[in-house]
Parts: sequence; C-alpha cells; structure tokens
Amino acid sequence: MSISFQLIDSIILFLYLVLILSVGLYSSGKKDRTTSDYFLAGRNVGWIAIGLSLFATNISSEHFIGLAGSGASRGLAVAHFELMAIFILIFLGWFLAPIYIKSGVITMPEFLGKRYDQKSRKIFTVTSVIIYIFTKITVTLFAGGLLFQKIFGLNIYTSAIIIILITGIYTVIGGGSAVIRTHVIQGILIILGALILTVFGLNHVGGFSGLTAKLPEHFFQMFKPINDPDFPWTGIIFGAPILAYWYWCTDQFIVQRILSARSVNDACRGSILAATLKITPIFILVLPGLIAVAIFPEVKGDEAYPTLLASNILPMGLKGVVVAGLLGAIMSSLASVFNSTASLFTNDFYKLKNPDSSERKLVLVGRLATTATVVIAIFCVPLVKVIANQVYVYLQSLQAYLSPPITAVFLFGLLSKKVNAKGAVWTLVIGELLGLSKLFIEMFVDSANVENPIFLTFVKINYLHFAILLFVVSTVLIFTISYLTQSASETRKSKTTYTLIENFKQIIVSRSFSMDGAANIKLNLTFSALLIFIIISIWGLLG
Repeated sequence: MSISFQLIDSIILFLYLVLILSVGLYSSGKKDRTTSDYFLAGRNVGWIAIGLSLFATNISSEHFIGLAGSGASRGLAVAHFELMAIFILIFLGWFLAPIYIKSGVITMPEFLGKRYDQKSRKIFTVTSVIIYIFTKITVTLFAGGLLFQKIFGLNIYTSAIIIILITGIYTVIGGGSAVIRTHVIQGILIILGALILTVFGLNHVGGFSGLTAKLPEHFFQMFKPINDPDFPWTGIIFGAPILAYWYWCTDQFIVQRILSARSVNDACRGSILAATLKITPIFILVLPGLIAVAIFPEVKGDEAYPTLLASNILPMGLKGVVVAGLLGAIMSSLASVFNSTASLFTNDFYKLKNPDSSERKLVLVGRLATTATVVIAIFCVPLVKVIANQVYVYLQSLQAYLSPPITAVFLFGLLSKKVNAKGAVWTLVIGELLGLSKLFIEMFVDSANVENPIFLTFVKINYLHFAILLFVVSTVLIFTISYLTQSASETRKSKTTYTLIENFKQIIVSRSFSMDGAANIKLNLTFSALLIFIIISIWGLLG
C-alpha cells in the first residue's frame, strides 16, 4: 500500500526537488577550469559544509531501511557501527587530513601511487569501482526503491531509474561544487525529517518508557554474546574499526569531501562536526525500527521504516518533510558516488594514459565519465534483487570481506616506511581474493545445499570475525613480502610528505593548522574529547 499524500505534502516534496535542482544547476555557473575545480570544488570548502557533506554522503536509503530494519530485528546493537565511526572520524580529522591535503592529490588511489607505485594505484582504483557498484550503488537503489514503492506505489526498478536521472542531471553539470552545495541542504533535511518521524513515533508508543514496556529487554542491550550471528562483541570491538577505517579514511567516496577543504583546520573541524552528527542515527534511524515493531509486531526486518512511515502517526504536511529527507539521503549518496567514480576514472585511468591532456579536456572527460556512471547505475538496477532482507547487515558483511586488505595497505603505509610497493600489491591481490572466496563459498553453500563440514565451518565464521582474520593475514602478508623484496634504495626513499608519527609531532608544536594554531587545536581537542565521553557514556548505559 502506498502512503496517502495530501496536497501540502506533495507541494513540499516538489519544492525540495526544485530547490536541489536549482542549487545544483546554479553551481554549473561557477568556473570549472581544472579538475580540482570540478571534482574538489576548487579546494575552497569550509568546515560546516565539509561536516554536512560527510554526513549526507554517508547517510543514504540503506541507513533508513537497514538501521531501522536491524533495529526491528535485533534492537540497538546495530548502532555500534555508527558510534564506531565517530572514533575513526576523529582520527581522520586529526591525523590523516593533514597528510592527504598536503600531498595535493585528487584521489585516494593517486595517494596510494605516491606512497607505493602505479600498479597499486590501478588495483585500488579497479577495486573501488567494483565496490561502488555492488555496495553503494546497488544497495542505495534497492533501499531507495523499496521506500518509494511504499510511498508512491511505484515498482523498485522504476523508482530507482527516476532517482538516478534526477540526481545525475545536477551532478554531471555542477560537479563537486553542486554535490557539496546540495549536501548542505540535504544533510539538514535528513536529520529534520528523521527526527520528526522519531518524535511522533515515540509519542505514539507512550515515550521511551512505553517502548521499553512493549519490547524484550535484549532489544536495548548493545553488546551481544561472542557467538551472536550478527553483532558479537568481539567483532564489534576489533572487527568494526577495520571496516570503518577503510570506509572513512581510504574510500574516495568519503575522503573526496576532506580533499575539498580550504585548509587543514577546516578538514579537521569538518570531520569533528560529522562525528558529532553521527551520534544522531541511533536515535533517529535505529530507534524508529524499535518503534515500528512495537506498534506493528508483525513487521519484518527492512519493512520497519516504510511501515512506520506509511502509518497514520504523522499529521498532514510533515509526511512531505520526512519523504523529502529520505529523498535527500538517496540523492546525496548517489551524487557522491557518481562524482567519486568519475574522479577515479579521469585521474587514475585517463590522465595516466594521456598525461599531456589539458585541464579543460580533463574536466570534459570528468563530465562524460559522470554521465557514463549514471548510465551504468541504470544498468545496475536489476542487481537489486540479490540484496538480503537485512540490507544493513548485508552491506556490512560484504564490506567485511573486501576492506581489510585495503585498511592494512593504507594504515601500515603511513605507520611504517619498511613496507614497499610489492608488499602492497600482493597484499591487495591475495587479500581481496581471500575475501571474495568467503563471499562465493557462502553463495555456493546457500544455493547448492552443500553439506561438506569444511565449507560449512568456513561459512559459519561471523563476518566481523572474518574481517579480523583477514586483516591479520593482510598484515602478515604486507610485512613479509616487503621484507623479502626490500632493496636498499627503497628503504631510503620516502614517497609521502610525512608519516603519521611525523604528523603527530607537527600537531604537538601547533604547525599543522593554519589561522589561530594552538587555539584551533585546543577547541578541536575539547570537542573530540567530549564526543568520546558521550560514546563511552552511551555504551555504559546500554551495555
């Protein structure tokens, strides 16, 4: 059943679309003379826009559908992924942003090429594009299509194509400026819309006390036993940070926002703002799942949020705001993946093969690559049928099989000058093959009803525990291969501006930040410490 929309709701949704398209197309009037202008908004973005853009890029339809769906099935435990991101975002802002910005790169594969070699750069580029197709694009379209099927009665495929085309228009024309400008509006609207539904839903069940009375106690316990199939505490503490480091600290999809900052201080403070905003999903995205199952006990998994939205708990007019927030979440993430994929193709494929190309030609290639990505996304629409019932768990498990080798290569490349290009390349190749083997064996066992005990044991390894094992294997690989293939010239060669340790030393002496130096560090440090205190307090209350 579709959601009953009043005239005022439709007007609000229409005004949102007009506003976003206007802002996005207005950005096309800005001069895009270089690839930095087109992909990184001229590297002149302030910290508030950085923070909102990071949040809007991250929060998409799979968060509304998946976090609420997992909340309806398992309770608050899924929020660990959101809270863990806060620690990683603080680390990104303090320690990695200065290195990335001072390197002058446009893409993260380019940074990897500076640290190692061009082969590792190409491997990481291909891996990133594949991950975008099977996680970001496919999952976003599935979850978005599911929402709009419930809202307007459209089938998933029609909904997905409409969303792609609307988003593609301003992303192709406006580039990075359009993406970040629209993110500012969408980030605010995402929070506002989700908050409205949460408040009215919580009021409908009699407040938080009424909610706890209607649901089992385990729904409010965040730390699950070590044998829990989805959220074992060991996997959360030791495995989730591996996924988070890959996502927030190495993925072009996210780090492109950091590279757009006008200063290191803006990048740091923007990361802290995004970390602050990441507290909200536990209350405005996970909690609605609990509310939905309390009101509708028959609700299953990813049906939770659409069912709650389709109910009559929202008054006339507010449904339009909530749906606009949902559409903003979908469009913001798609715009980011379109822009990021185009930047990877332009800088890490085309520019490498055509090093003499002018900046204007590269910008044209960027626009064409963005258009091509939009077309590819349309062809990806049929893939949405492979998505599991709990979309967020599906997303995290798929990332757990692919992210550990990338995390190891980036992290140890910044921590140690002893790891070399051959170690990085073979770690990426072998590590990703091991991760894919887990995925393919799971699919084989599920489809063929395999009873082989070795396969069954391998399949039963929790995805977060597998991420830990794969990270350990990747760590051994990169150090062992680097040691066996190290040459004297490589040992003396420094391929990056400075390491994490050198960056930390610069922070101590207040040289990493422009403008007010030590004053900025003190303010950023205060907010960072406050965030960490809040997360520990939440864990203490809901442990």
